Amino acid sequence: MVRWQPDQTFYPSARMAMRGPREKHGYVATLNPTPEDGRPDALAVLDLDPDSSTYGTVVGRLEMPNAGDELHHFGWNACSSHLCPHTPHPHEERRYLLVPGLRSSRIHLVDTRPDPLNPKLVKVIEPEEVAERTGYSRPHTFHCGPDRIYVSALGAPDGDGPGGVFQIDHESFEVLGRWEIDRGPQHLAYDFWWHLGHDVMITSEWGTPNMVEAGVDPELLLGKKYGHAVHVFDLRTRRHLQTLDLGEQHQMALELRPAHDPTKPYGFVNSVVSTDDLSSSVWTWYRDGDEWAVRKVLDVPAEPADEDLLPPALKPFKAVPPLVTDLVLSLDDRFLYAACWGTGDLRQYDVSDPFNPVHTGTVRLGGIVSRAPHPRGGPLNGAPQMVELSRDGRRLYFSNSLYASWDAQFYPEGIRGWIAKVDIDEDGGMALDEDFFVEFDGERPHQIRLDGGDSSSDSYCYP
Repeated sequence: MVRWQPDQTFYPSARMAMRGPREKHGYVATLNPTPEDGRPDALAVLDLDPDSSTYGTVVGRLEMPNAGDELHHFGWNACSSHLCPHTPHPHEERRYLLVPGLRSSRIHLVDTRPDPLNPKLVKVIEPEEVAERTGYSRPHTFHCGPDRIYVSALGAPDGDGPGGVFQIDHESFEVLGRWEIDRGPQHLAYDFWWHLGHDVMITSEWGTPNMVEAGVDPELLLGKKYGHAVHVFDLRTRRHLQTLDLGEQHQMALELRPAHDPTKPYGFVNSVVSTDDLSSSVWTWYRDGDEWAVRKVLDVPAEPADEDLLPPALKPFKAVPPLVTDLVLSLDDRFLYAACWGTGDLRQYDVSDPFNPVHTGTVRLGGIVSRAPHPRGGPLNGAPQMVELSRDGRRLYFSNSLYASWDAQFYPEGIRGWIAKVDIDEDGGMALDEDFFVEFDGERPHQIRLDGGDSSSDSYCYP
């Protein structure tokens, strides 16, 4: 839809976005863990307006047309990057959510207007179209770029590699094709984001679909076959520039969180597990002269545990790995949050100095062994996994399911789905909101998107 003024949820800078209105609702991808019963996955709508009588409950729901999609990550068709000076599209509207099935490769286009509580399915892009036009499958991360919608894909249609990035037109929603002209040595794929002020894209590595869809393969893990590097691409020429290797013991380099200020050439990436000691780690990539470099800045250690309390996959190790599986960075680039899906910790770090993070707070819920309780939910399983932070940095929402086959390995009793929230102190520290707890009967929530944008949805071209 052509507009005469920019969408009022677009902001030139992250600092201006922090002063925007509070979120009123959130969209949540929910997974049916037993698709053989014919029930599809769904997009749920959460009421997040504290002045509403239905605050903290599911008030809307859109079921997908097919079972077994495995809804996972998703994103908006348009965002603040449309105010960038070199490719302006201020007439676009933040209206559509692109919701892919990570297992089916089917992409659902969902219209959130005119009634945001009753989103409608308006188009389905079938996996055959994605494969034919891009050579890729298993779409994962969606980012609304200044010129197109960008999508990462885990691999090829046959389940092997390479994975990569493709583009979708943000007006017609036609799949345009593969983004890379030269992908260099990158074969494994996962996440991507960019530094718009420096014309580079950063990409990360997990595994091909055949390496991850049946769960963590111990032979591949101990053989150090999963991804352990991030890659730098020229955003204009679409060519590979550099590989930044974390070291082969640092398996699964996943979430990429670049600084929101486009003048800051650094960002953060997590490694899920070290084959040396089961620890997780967080790394800072940064511009070093004419080159890019990466440095480990955080270790999160494994915790010793009674093997009788551990799932079969972990009994030989007699420890719980932290399994840092998601990160989110506040819009002022001050606080980084790490979700430890193994131990149950949600950790906050002050990263004002990106090379010397300071641990400023921890909340624990669930966990493989601890099963830390919520006042309204009792003892929990699953643990903080997908995290999303409000634009003003004061509220963080998190869900507890990772990926169906991985859920079954680490929580074999079956995950009971929930979403919880913490309140953030302006100067650091956080506290569990004891009144906010959303349960999902027979479903598992994954990514959460906030209306009007959040701390992982938008990119900004001005400091």
